[in-house]
Amino acid sequence: MQGGQANAAGILSCLGQVRRALQIRLRRRRGFGLPEAEIGIIGGSGLYSMPGLTEVREERVPTPFGDASDSFILGSLEGRTVAFLARHGRGHRLLPSELNFRANIYAMKALGVERILSVSAVGSLKEEHKPTDFVIADQFIDRTFLRTSTFFGDGIVGHVAFGDPVCATVAEAAAAACEQVGVVGKRGGTYICMEGPQFSTKAESNLYRSWGADVVGMTNLQEAKLAREAEICYATVAMVTDYDCWHPHHDSVTVEQIVAVLHQNAENAAKVVRATVAALPAERTCGCATAAKYAILTQPAAIPEAAKERVRLLFGKYLG
Repeated sequence: MQGGQANAAGILSCLGQVRRALQIRLRRRRGFGLPEAEIGIIGGSGLYSMPGLTEVREERVPTPFGDASDSFILGSLEGRTVAFLARHGRGHRLLPSELNFRANIYAMKALGVERILSVSAVGSLKEEHKPTDFVIADQFIDRTFLRTSTFFGDGIVGHVAFGDPVCATVAEAAAAACEQVGVVGKRGGTYICMEGPQFSTKAESNLYRSWGADVVGMTNLQEAKLAREAEICYATVAMVTDYDCWHPHHDSVTVEQIVAVLHQNAENAAKVVRATVAALPAERTCGCATAAKYAILTQPAAIPEAAKERVRLLFGKYLG
């Protein structure tokens, strides 16, 4: 009897997997996003997995822009459906300049994600931002030069507003989450996004400080730009690991100390992410959801069919 029940359960499980695969294939064929997750989490240096996930499964999501950094880890967190992506791939295999930002954000959109909370390691440009502090940046300065940071081009021209590059709703939830779990989190600040993979020279670091910037990193700006085009809410939690090279005592910091800070930051980040996910409102009332409504300048008749197909998931509702 028990063997028969086990066989029946196995058959039902297989049928469920087949049905889900067929549903996914049908939705992809029709150009709809997959209703797999509502909140996306991008983990940076130190945060390569998401503790607390239940009902976990993996899915690799194909995109017109190539492969994402890794498979997506899908599951439930604090009662919400989430998609976790290790930005640099599991094992930290990808340089910042090697990241396929378009594929990462497009895949999030395809999974049905409406909000992204991005977590990344940064260097501090101000004495007040100490190692293990979190900065919820709300502005960016672009110092990259090897990256593609738009879905537009190749036959379709568009421009989105980017004066306020992060979603206030997600940023406020993250800042409140820091306070809730006892992590020093500072709302607001400017993130310098540099190309890397080398760290700053002292001249560059002091230049950034003269601009009033708060932290320096190598990844978040392209994510923010692409998320805005994809009409996904986006905010970043910048985890301070060190004082960059401007600080007079920087040379006394050892690799072991930085690694220890990375581990502590990862533990704190997991707590902050969970609290943020739990606090996010179910409905979106911000302007992120319609950010591309008036972005496209190319006349629909002049857009090549290949270009329309490439961005249909993103802008199909505006292409007619």
